[in-house]
Amino acid sequence: MANKITQLFNIQYPVIQGGMIWVSGWRLASAVSNAGGLGLIGAGSMYPEVLREHILKCKKATDKPFGVNVPMLYPDIEKIMDIIVEEGVKIVFTSAGNPKTWTAFLKEKGIKVVHVVSSVKFALKAEAAGVDAIVCEGFEAGGHNGREETTTFTLIPMVKEQVKIPVIAAGGIGSGKGMMAAMVLGADAVQIGSRFAATEESSAHQKFKQIIVDVKDGDTQVTLKELAPVRLVKNKFYHEVQELYQQNPSIEQLKELLGRARAKKGMFEGDLENGELEIGQIAGLIHQIKPAKEVLIDIIEEFMLMKTFVKNL
Repeated sequence: MANKITQLFNIQYPVIQGGMIWVSGWRLASAVSNAGGLGLIGAGSMYPEVLREHILKCKKATDKPFGVNVPMLYPDIEKIMDIIVEEGVKIVFTSAGNPKTWTAFLKEKGIKVVHVVSSVKFALKAEAAGVDAIVCEGFEAGGHNGREETTTFTLIPMVKEQVKIPVIAAGGIGSGKGMMAAMVLGADAVQIGSRFAATEESSAHQKFKQIIVDVKDGDTQVTLKELAPVRLVKNKFYHEVQELYQQNPSIEQLKELLGRARAKKGMFEGDLENGELEIGQIAGLIHQIKPAKEVLIDIIEEFMLMKTFVKNL
């Protein structure tokens, strides 16, 4: 399945595992990379030395390419970037910030840089900053979203029309059929989060993995747009947020309710009532917790079947 993305990263399949906080540790990243995709370690929920430990373990667990996802709002980002360089990581996905800030630094070190965007405007800015590829993430995605509320299958063709660098589709994709649809619309690869969150190698709490399997259509919604839009499962915490909205709260009141470490509490520690449970709309089509390799194989086999079907139309 050679194309621009497989050649850029030297991987077998154009499938990237999302670098999700509290979910994407070295076990998941190495499992996806060993299966032929590109695994990403999610640095957003790791102290610098914890990230170093995950990188070292990932290097021992796979001889295939893997990368690190870095939200640029991270408070110790300089230390994170230094560790990435020191440990010889060759692929970095950046998000939640200006791609100009770190792209040149990373590329000078021989690192491939990909930036996550949610609009044509930011896709063009990322391309101008010199990134090697972009992830176009639609509003269906779990976790933090763009404010534009553009869906994946609207965003991909609009971005593809404007940029020359490879485009990776993300948000609402968790199957071979979804992968085929994204690539028909112009994507060169797909980035998949929720489907890999519900795998045996995911570092998420088992209770959170089960919630992903149990979620149905309409069970997630984007909220807290005044702070940073985030798609959450409608649990007790979510309903507390909605009740507060009835009082026309200030940003300070929303921040006070949110507090600290809500995502860790829900996704990593398994507090399904009081934690943030960040997952995408595609969870309604996830019915089983499987090994990451099996998930990837299922996606590729279904994709190839769909490719044959479309060819024979």
